[in-house]
Amino acid sequence: MPTLTITQALFDQIVAHARADHPDEACGVVAGPEGEGRPERFIPMLNAARSPTFYEFDSQDLFKLYREMDDRDEEPVIIYHSHTATEAYPSRTDISYANEPGAHYVLVSTADSDEAGPFQFRSYQILDGEVTEEDVKVVEAY
Repeated sequence: MPTLTITQALFDQIVAHARADHPDEACGVVAGPEGEGRPERFIPMLNAARSPTFYEFDSQDLFKLYREMDDRDEEPVIIYHSHTATEAYPSRTDISYANEPGAHYVLVSTADSDEAGPFQFRSYQILDGEVTEEDVKVVEAY
């Protein structure tokens, strides 16, 4: 089974962003060195849709982010967003918009609708419409 290895600090930042934007969905990227698959730089983004059921990156912000990552020899290692009323599993819309084949798609649920605690943090690989859940390993440092 594939695994996402992430530092406790990055894990905490993603969860904090999801909680802070609740009841709207939060979204963002964690960039890392190109070709290494190691998430390093937390980049919270604004949900341009400002919606509790949908997220959308602002196209100009996204263009600026990709230029910046290119200048820094980085790539998107994690693309994350939150679900505010449902479990942390990709929706059909999430799957259709997944266009980074090497990225980990992280979902954080702030719904608190089950016995898993105040949130769920789950990671997926999404390739050609196929969703594969992966283990999440939280470490102090790489």
